[in-house]
Amino acid sequence: MKEVVGMLHDVLGGYGYQLDFLIDIGLSLLAGFLIGAERESRGKPAGISTHCLVIGGTMMFTYISAQVDPNSTSRIAAQVVSGIGFLGAGMILKSESTEKITNLTTAAAVWFAAAIGMAIGFNFYFMALVAIAFAVLVPRIPHISKIKESIDR
Repeated sequence: MKEVVGMLHDVLGGYGYQLDFLIDIGLSLLAGFLIGAERESRGKPAGISTHCLVIGGTMMFTYISAQVDPNSTSRIAAQVVSGIGFLGAGMILKSESTEKITNLTTAAAVWFAAAIGMAIGFNFYFMALVAIAFAVLVPRIPHISKIKESIDR
């Protein structure tokens, strides 16, 4: 992937960070769309828009941090992780009638989406692509409790 970025950089006349940013924001949009579409297909509250904005925003914070102070990128990263955790906490609900907790997976998906955004912001494209596939496939793994219910019937 870095070879492709380098080739495009040369072809476009060395526009510096702009081309890198366009690639990163495009990959963030793709990631947010894929993960968000999976969540929306299951009727979950955080869908395409939420995931696109979380991944894109996290990528931008990471990218800007790496551009402004390449020697100290972990400060912004640490703040993103705790900030997204706070956002996820707001998604988790406890039903008064059933005492059941809901949206844990959605909150985790948003938190994981932020990690994907950070990977893209630091140009770890392979890691981001594998993580996107992971985030789309994991919620599709059958739950043991649902398998047991179908066997008991």
